[in-house]
Amino acid sequence: MLEYAASRRKLASRPSSPNAMLLIISAHVALLAVVMSAKMDLPRKLIYDPPTRIDLVPHPSPPRQQPVKTPAPQARPIDNPQPQPQVPTALTVQPTIETTPSIDFDKILGPSTIRPPEPQPVAPVRQTARLLTPPSELKPPYPASKIASEEEATLRLRLTIDERGRVIAVDPVGPADREFLDAARRYMIAHWRYEPATVDGRAVASTLTVTLRFQLDV
Repeated sequence: MLEYAASRRKLASRPSSPNAMLLIISAHVALLAVVMSAKMDLPRKLIYDPPTRIDLVPHPSPPRQQPVKTPAPQARPIDNPQPQPQVPTALTVQPTIETTPSIDFDKILGPSTIRPPEPQPVAPVRQTARLLTPPSELKPPYPASKIASEEEATLRLRLTIDERGRVIAVDPVGPADREFLDAARRYMIAHWRYEPATVDGRAVASTLTVTLRFQLDV
């Protein structure tokens, strides 16, 4: 590097020439004038290039196709023409009325078979006998032999009452002491009176069952 710097020429030691500088400036001015004059003489086409123009060519439309006419079918003559059925313009419907025939049972069964219903028997109105003797007179006398032995008894008796309401029979129902039964029978036939039983308002004989107690007073 030291050797290269020593052998290189120094520009500062070279003297400058004013004539050379004027000559260089004059040459540049002349060159610029030539260029300007040449630019003014060039044709306008070379300076400005106009844009490319594109013309659109219309595309030809396809020719219209004419509709093909189909020949109408011609009617062929029929050798044996058949008559067409008549279609009624208005349909009239008549209602059908069904009637039920009447049945004469008298002619089928005969008048003798039809009989009026027989009257049903009416049950008679019955009324039982009703006791008329007051309670104070119903008690028969106590047998003397039974008082001494202090015996008591309960008798179940069936009474027969006639149409006048009198007791005409006294019968025991079940076992009964003889002395008590005789004392009760004599007293009831003599003193007991009834309103007779009736059937449809008519007095009739009837029977009743009663219970009679012989009991000592304490």
